[in-house]
Amino acid sequence: MAEGQPIDQQVYDDLIARGKSERVALAKARAAAVRKQRQAEPDETTTSTTERAQGGVPAASEPAGGRDPEGAGQPARGALTAEQRRERVQQALAGGGQDGNGNGHGGPGGPRRQMPLAPPSGVQQIKGKQEDKVYTWPHLIASEFVALLTILAFLVVFSSLVDAPLQELANPTESPNPAKAPWYFLGLQELLLYFHPMVAGVTLPGVMAAGLIALPYLDRNPSQRPENRKTAVTIYTLFMVFWGTLTITGSFFRGPGLNWVWPWVDGIWFNL
Repeated sequence: MAEGQPIDQQVYDDLIARGKSERVALAKARAAAVRKQRQAEPDETTTSTTERAQGGVPAASEPAGGRDPEGAGQPARGALTAEQRRERVQQALAGGGQDGNGNGHGGPGGPRRQMPLAPPSGVQQIKGKQEDKVYTWPHLIASEFVALLTILAFLVVFSSLVDAPLQELANPTESPNPAKAPWYFLGLQELLLYFHPMVAGVTLPGVMAAGLIALPYLDRNPSQRPENRKTAVTIYTLFMVFWGTLTITGSFFRGPGLNWVWPWVDGIWFNL
């Protein structure tokens, strides 16, 4: 244990008993001793002030170097007592007197100097709010590159396994049965089996397209996270399920004459 560094023996023994290391216990015991010493300083200052008021403190009790050699009555630098420091702080707050270096502040009407204030120990650093954004590189570019490789691998495997030859030239005098539109129009063709052509080909597609266009203006939530956009995600999911069901039905469950067939019984009447 180093000389001249008192410790709080009770705190030290308690920490050692609780299994703390000697280094940690010694550091905390020293800190506790310093805190006790600081708490005891006001009592000593009050006692010293009372004795001086009663004239009970002899001149020999003045700290060494407490007066300057010229006897001008001004305390020497670095030898101020607690009472003198308190008085100078009060004078500085009142706008007059001297600071710790003996510099005058001026009278009540003169210029005042603000005392430096130490920030409290409980001040917390305020950080900016995290926004819903990522950088283009590497986050966006890396994700797009992975998606590109995935689609490329799927197309290579699909083109290797599926035979999709070119058919004969179209014959205007002979219509194939069933006459199906391309797969991306099979949803509209399926609607024609249930509604009038004006409703299936103009009204319903127009309403759905207008709803998708107006959706960003109706749902003004700026977040890009799906969990924060439940309304938009729900509407778009319903739309995709509805349109996907029509497309799958028209592709695999419609046979000759666009009649209902079971693909595992009557075969698949669908060409890529």
